[in-house]
Amino acid sequence: MLAYLLRRLWQMLPTMAGVVLLVFILFNWIGGDPAYLLAGKMSDAAEIENIRRQLGTDQPMHVQLWIFVRQILTFDFGNAWSTGEPVSRIIASRLGPSLTVLIPLTVIETVTGIALALAVAFVRGSLTDRVVMISCTVGMSVSMLVYIIAFQYGLAYKMGLFPVQGWGTGLGENLLRYAALPVLIGLAVSIAPTLRLYRSFVLDEVHQDYVRTARAKGLSERRIMWVHVLRNAAIPIITHVMANLPALLIGAFLLERFFGIPGIGREVILAVERSDFPVIKAITVVVAAATMVFNLLADLLYKAVDPRVQLA
Repeated sequence: MLAYLLRRLWQMLPTMAGVVLLVFILFNWIGGDPAYLLAGKMSDAAEIENIRRQLGTDQPMHVQLWIFVRQILTFDFGNAWSTGEPVSRIIASRLGPSLTVLIPLTVIETVTGIALALAVAFVRGSLTDRVVMISCTVGMSVSMLVYIIAFQYGLAYKMGLFPVQGWGTGLGENLLRYAALPVLIGLAVSIAPTLRLYRSFVLDEVHQDYVRTARAKGLSERRIMWVHVLRNAAIPIITHVMANLPALLIGAFLLERFFGIPGIGREVILAVERSDFPVIKAITVVVAAATMVFNLLADLLYKAVDPRVQLA
């Protein structure tokens, strides 16, 4: 296991190097000269040159690349252009609110999706199965904006069950009060595609030889589904969950924007609106690194779920 872990970490290095090089090229070559963005339309040549000197963009490209690599290694991405706040502090402060919404949503969505997928697969081909699948298709066709507006207006504004928007200072207050409705909306949006996907994973296992063998041995259908089928279907489910986690950090920007949650997704949108390149570059690199780490964790979880899995 240790040898596999070290080998995977070593394999991450060229991938991460490619990401860093691609981000550098996009923002330093294709993105244009940031000095003009910061100086404004009424600036003179001396002011633009002074900004270039402060940013280091007057240096040769290989020197700028080394500066960017050094920023990543030290997790010091400089200051945001729009606010002057250190980018590392921005990421650290925005990560907590995002995780406060993301972790409960992921746990509830995964557990609910697995339970419903097994239940629907248990009655596969029946009227209940067809009704559930049609309902999922209808639910997937509704925009997330519709869910947000309907839930925010009905449950928060009209019924007063949740705050319309806002964010507190304590974890308990945020988790139970301010994050509850965004998590509920996220669950309503994601449960339909999750159920359809997990159902397909379960049905793929139902037709395997080991299931027929278990039935021939007289095992109950409930035990076959919840023990044998679930254990084998857990591998693609883990892949799906781990692959989606980094994307959810950015993908939850609508929830964060509508509910005033100071998270990573909302910060990305603000940075794009302000052309704040240091923030965008830093978050891009962090999300890329998180994606590789979660992929590694997924492989380790495969082994924990099913010791028969061979890690190559």
